[in-house]
Amino acid sequence: MIDFRALADTYDTPLYIYDFDRITRQYEALKKAFSGRKSLISYAVKANSNLSVVSHLARLGSGADCVSIGEVRRALMAGVPKYRIIFSGVGKRDDEIEEALEKDILLLNLESEAEMERVEAIAAEKGIKARISVRVNPNIDPKTHPYISTGLHENKFGVDIETAKRIYIRANNSAHLDPVGIHFHIGSQLTELDPIKEASMIVADLVRSLLAIKIELKFFDVGGGLGIVYDEETTIEPYDYAQAILSTLHGLDLTVICEPGRFMVGNAGWFLTRVLYEKVNEGKRFIIVDGAMNDLLRPSLYNAYHKIEVVDKSGDESPADVVGPVCESGDFFAKNRPLPPTEPGDLIVVHSAGAYGFAMASNYNTRPRPAEVAFEGGKERCIRVRESFEDLIRLEKMCL
Repeated sequence: MIDFRALADTYDTPLYIYDFDRITRQYEALKKAFSGRKSLISYAVKANSNLSVVSHLARLGSGADCVSIGEVRRALMAGVPKYRIIFSGVGKRDDEIEEALEKDILLLNLESEAEMERVEAIAAEKGIKARISVRVNPNIDPKTHPYISTGLHENKFGVDIETAKRIYIRANNSAHLDPVGIHFHIGSQLTELDPIKEASMIVADLVRSLLAIKIELKFFDVGGGLGIVYDEETTIEPYDYAQAILSTLHGLDLTVICEPGRFMVGNAGWFLTRVLYEKVNEGKRFIIVDGAMNDLLRPSLYNAYHKIEVVDKSGDESPADVVGPVCESGDFFAKNRPLPPTEPGDLIVVHSAGAYGFAMASNYNTRPRPAEVAFEGGKERCIRVRESFEDLIRLEKMCL
């Protein structure tokens, strides 16, 4: 059991807490699910990019799915081998492409013909051959939040089937492009299996059509997006997920790449914040805490639900908004949530905060970002110290 009160006394609040043992179990469950075929579990660094988190997964054998050159650098620094690193993202600068090619990572995932042309030109300038995959948009509705839906033509990600074919033919005939993989990712927080299987069937059929014209790929990248429990969701079991995908690959000799992020770390994290006081406006109850939307943005950005508990507190519950000090009406963690009476100093824990929590945090309102603490084998360690005011202004220059 995690002693939230002891952690608050030691590290202050707001605070992020991660269970590395749970992260290990999540990784091992997914790796086992794909054990019947060559596979690579490639952690989506954007979910939680703390170096200790990435390093922990690297030691387990994970690769890294990166969407910026900064994430590529993080992955390498954390010990992820270069041959397990994928560089994705819909908009890559020339210098980012050049650096990724210099670092000789596994592949660059392309999202447009224009990007292919830039990669080819840069590879030609360097006199090398760039390993690439193409992100195919299968036009499948993932049935998730529209902000994290990526598999429809109305989304900015990937290319349609016919465009993908053109890219592969051009790349296969290029002296500076080596098409080694294919990729799709229809969205995040997926809780229904049918859209995933349908997308996999469409992309697998494309692989077969490419094979018929002598374009042989090595990697079948199914993206990530496996959902977790925030409230009462019915989630997809790793075995069922793997079997649905593998059932579409008959006759194909491909290494399956899976890019989980939220699945790995989401339920392994908590956000701890302290009650400042309560107020009531004409019957409307507010619990004001020291954490804010700059620390945990998901409720404000997505209207996302997180389970919330008052630590070691019981009593008659009544609806309350849990809000922070940031000067925005959107600064809340929950609205009309039944909670017991609180007093200044009480602790509130926000569950399922390991993914897209600290990673999306900011310094809005000149607020320092929280510390992060990891638990592993019953022992705790600080993996990021709390920022100071001096940290926030260190790069600024004042004109006098």
